[in-house]
Amino acid sequence: MSIADNLHRVRERIARAAVSAGRRPEEITLVGVTKYVGPLEAAELVAAGCRDLGESRPQELWSKFGEVASTTGNAAIRWHLVGHLQRNKVRRTLPLVSLIHSIDSERLLAAIDEAHAKFCSGSTAKVDVLLEVNTSGEAAKHGLAPDVIEPLLAAAPRFSHVAIRGLMTMAAFEGGEAVAARNFATLRELRDRLRTVAPECVQLDELSMGMSGDYETAIREGATIVRIGTALWTI
Repeated sequence: MSIADNLHRVRERIARAAVSAGRRPEEITLVGVTKYVGPLEAAELVAAGCRDLGESRPQELWSKFGEVASTTGNAAIRWHLVGHLQRNKVRRTLPLVSLIHSIDSERLLAAIDEAHAKFCSGSTAKVDVLLEVNTSGEAAKHGLAPDVIEPLLAAAPRFSHVAIRGLMTMAAFEGGEAVAARNFATLRELRDRLRTVAPECVQLDELSMGMSGDYETAIREGATIVRIGTALWTI
């Protein structure tokens, strides 16, 4: 098996899960998470046709961004930050990413808004972000409690350089498919309710949920983005 073979197999499983849920496969974006591989493997994934890459640590994203671009002939790669972002790493991260999945505080939103205004003043594009929600209630996970999302959305108009595009979650570490399905359903139901009260500047179109062990379950529960790492690299 090769990375290209793995990508093909994952895409086939995404398509089957989507069709079984009455959805179209093209509704789901596959983000290849490069956390455990180097730039050469990441470039091989891009060459196989996956242009959305994700990193958990900002420093790794900084390092791989240029190396992967040069190896792939400056292909149009969309980088996603899927892990925790500290405020002191915002300035260097913003110019490199297409989507930040892991907003877990109003202070981080404010830091992103301020950094974009100060250092990206020539750009008319907003910073696209997702709010990370801890739907499992596990203390070890980052993310906002579901009941604080609505007040945070109410504050969104203050951050004119940031566009909230949706929500993100991770399933519980234990409990299997049934627990994962509940965690994912909780996010979808929260999104559906918040759509009725969110400010006009907020668009809750994206649900980032599902990783290598549970992405088919996530798709059945409404995921629009799945974050796949291990399933792409195990050869």
